[in-house]
Amino acid sequence: MKRSPEKVLSSLAEHSKSKDYKFERLYRILFNEEMYYVAYQRIYAKEGNMTKGSDGRTIDGTGESLINELIGMLKDESYQPQASRRVYIPKKNGKRRPLGVPAFRDKLLQEVIRMILEATYESSFENTSHGFRPKRSCHTALKAIQTTFTGVKWFVEGDIKGFFDNIDHDVMINILKERIADDRFIRLIRKFLRAGYIENWTFHNTQSGTPQGGIISPILANIYLDKLDKYMVMYKNQFDKGKERKRNPEYRKLEVQRNNVVSKLKTEKNEDKKNELVKKLREIEKERNDIPYGISLDENYKRIVYQRYADDFLIGVIGSESDSQTVKEEIKQFLLNNLKLELSEEKTLITNAKRPAKFLGYDIYVRKSDLPKRDKAGRLVRNYGGRIVLAVTMETIRKKLLDYGVVKMVHHNGNEVWKPKGRYYMKDNDDLEILEQYNAEIRGFYNYYSIANNSSLINSFYYIMEYSMYKTYGTKYRTSVHNIIEKYRLGKEFAVKYHNKKGEEKTRFFYNDGFKRKKDVNYNSSCDQLPNTVIYRSSTSLMDRLKANKCELCGTENCILEMHHVRKLKNLIGKDYWEKLMIARQRKTIAVCLDCHTKIHHGK
Repeated sequence: MKRSPEKVLSSLAEHSKSKDYKFERLYRILFNEEMYYVAYQRIYAKEGNMTKGSDGRTIDGTGESLINELIGMLKDESYQPQASRRVYIPKKNGKRRPLGVPAFRDKLLQEVIRMILEATYESSFENTSHGFRPKRSCHTALKAIQTTFTGVKWFVEGDIKGFFDNIDHDVMINILKERIADDRFIRLIRKFLRAGYIENWTFHNTQSGTPQGGIISPILANIYLDKLDKYMVMYKNQFDKGKERKRNPEYRKLEVQRNNVVSKLKTEKNEDKKNELVKKLREIEKERNDIPYGISLDENYKRIVYQRYADDFLIGVIGSESDSQTVKEEIKQFLLNNLKLELSEEKTLITNAKRPAKFLGYDIYVRKSDLPKRDKAGRLVRNYGGRIVLAVTMETIRKKLLDYGVVKMVHHNGNEVWKPKGRYYMKDNDDLEILEQYNAEIRGFYNYYSIANNSSLINSFYYIMEYSMYKTYGTKYRTSVHNIIEKYRLGKEFAVKYHNKKGEEKTRFFYNDGFKRKKDVNYNSSCDQLPNTVIYRSSTSLMDRLKANKCELCGTENCILEMHHVRKLKNLIGKDYWEKLMIARQRKTIAVCLDCHTKIHHGK
């Protein structure tokens, strides 16, 4: 009997805690069909699976026979990944980005490999790595910077030239061999690296880079750049200098004066002299609050901090500008000599920490003010300088609004003025679709920038989106914004009424929950690094349905089943029985026998 995926992956994760442990039997895990059911469950719902790969097939028709065929080829090592089909998608700047579309069977196998690699490597990754990892995100990277970069004087903004396209295959394989002593598994990874892509009916070899559009690309990238993370740990141990900054002589002088006054207060009995001493004490404390405790540019005190998200990284330096130049140059040499990667000279910037550095769409800088502030009790206290600020900028908001096509820039009296505009292409959408799209876009933008110190600035984004929506409805009904607001007003809110599938009247409101800054995100510097194995603990309904050997359409038992997929439920008309069945169950999949599947595709 095959071991459950949960036990297999948990065992790998347990062994991975030992840095010296080498994995020798990973390839045989690929013979466990239960792993493929879990993999299928994880990826089946993604719309991209309904896009044809280079073999002309989609996820539709997946079943036990495909899994058995795949395992058979893996056992005799005849399996060969098919080249990805290259397509191009538009970028914000008007250019096009290449995207690889693998065959679905390759996606399925890659997901199994990804699960194995994640269990094998996750616990060995550094806490400074945040991209494509369980319980980590852009927000955890940003909050880590806000927590650990306090007091930095310089930023080094890391940018690796075409990272995903320039990963060296031999270096990648050698890194894998450090932990994996399984030649068959290593050979399979190399096959994926060399699978190539097809463009304009022509095959192109891939001499470097990760698999085009591959599910295993992110985990392979993390394994590759973990070398940089570990180098930075070593570099920090060598770079950091001194236990604390040298005491500021002016601060020390006032501290001595304060202690003398406090001593006199304890023994003074004359009330008038006591009042004079108290007055003098307050003056000294007020003056002391304006003076830094330590010397900010102490040559005997240096620190370096680092955080990475995928191929973007940010380094903070407490030291001189020349120290930062040295850091940049030595990292450049490490990447070139050890990982065969290049730093982009024009994009790898050294920035004074009082000016903003760009990282993951945020502006990051050190708070400039060293003035004292009042605490909750109203007392004037020292404002500890050097705190990191995460900011969203008007430029970021402007770019997003232009991307959405909801704003136009006009010049008035020499100034650039933002004017909301409607979206003509949405005029044929129903009222609820228009409202939901605007709500989703507003929530999406707010969710990403909700941890910004100036998140209230998103109100500017909200205002343009709100009036663009009014104008979109105005375009649809050929009327004014005023009439639209009056038509849809419900109390003080803008709302759309609609009927659900049961015929019940419902109301959907336009977003109006504000843009308060969120301080809590899923971040903890000592968070559990083990893979999330909860998802493997039991068979899901989809897995049960596929293995039940009973057609959900005609009821035939003990037959080979295939999954019929649709891209979106809302596209089903409900004319045929199978469509009615999928709509009633609210499922984009139905497990059917080969005969029923053929009839569905032939309209019978």
